[in-house]
Amino acid sequence: MPDRITAADLAARPALANALLALNNAHAQELSLLDEHRLRGMIAMAFHAAATSDGSALLIAFDQSADYDSPNFMWLRERLERFVYVDRVVVAASARGRGLARAFYADLFEQARAAGHDRVVCEVNLDPPNPASDAFHASLGFAEIGSATLPNAKTVRYLERLL
Repeated sequence: MPDRITAADLAARPALANALLALNNAHAQELSLLDEHRLRGMIAMAFHAAATSDGSALLIAFDQSADYDSPNFMWLRERLERFVYVDRVVVAASARGRGLARAFYADLFEQARAAGHDRVVCEVNLDPPNPASDAFHASLGFAEIGSATLPNAKTVRYLERLL
C-alpha cells in the first residue's frame, strides 16, 4: 500500500527514486517527462506525496500555495482560492487492479480535510484522450469545472471533487 514520501526518502533510497522516475517517464504522454532533480523538487514542495515501496505507484499533490509552474496548476490557481491539486497519479500496469490509486486518493482526501481544504482538483487529458482516467475520476465523484488547450497542444479537462 502507499506510504508518504519526502525528498529525503528519495535521496536515501536511490532505487526507489529511479523506479518512480522510470514509472513517471513511461507515462509521459499522460503526465510529463521529469528528471531526477525535478522529481525531488516536486516531492519537496508537495502538499502530499505517496508511493509504493517498490516504486510501482506514485501520487504527487500540491496546495494552492505551492511555487509550481505547471500551466494546469496556474489555470486552477487563477480560478480557485483554496484547493489541493493532484499533479500526477500513476500505477504501473503490473500493479493495476489492486486498489492502489483508490488508496492514494482516500489518503489524500483525509489529509486535505485535516488541513481544512474542501476540494481536490486535477486534470485529465481530452486530447490525447485518457478514458481510463476519466472513468476512474468519475467513479470517485469528480466533476468537470473547465477545460483548456495547453502550450504543448494537449487539451485537458479540469475536474473537482468537493470534500
